[in-house]
Amino acid sequence: MELNKKITFADTIFAQEVDGEMVLLDMESENYFGLDSVGSSIWSAIEKCDGRLQDVYESLLQEYDVEPEVLQKDLDNFIKQLQDNGLVEVNII
Repeated sequence: MELNKKITFADTIFAQEVDGEMVLLDMESENYFGLDSVGSSIWSAIEKCDGRLQDVYESLLQEYDVEPEVLQKDLDNFIKQLQDNGLVEVNII
């Protein structure tokens, strides 16, 4: 995974934290998505880091006791799922 990317949330997504987990609503498709605590942490890190994937990665490395390679793989898979569902756009910066 290349970390020189920027994640941008789709304009049609409404996100709300409920009991420590994120609930996402795609207002265009009217589909709901629920994120578990780890997914919620990633979503929050994307918000906090203005979508800069390198900063998101470094923030999560500090938050979780995980091997860097495992985090890269998991983060890449998560971002791809968000992208496949039209929740984010990914651009090289």
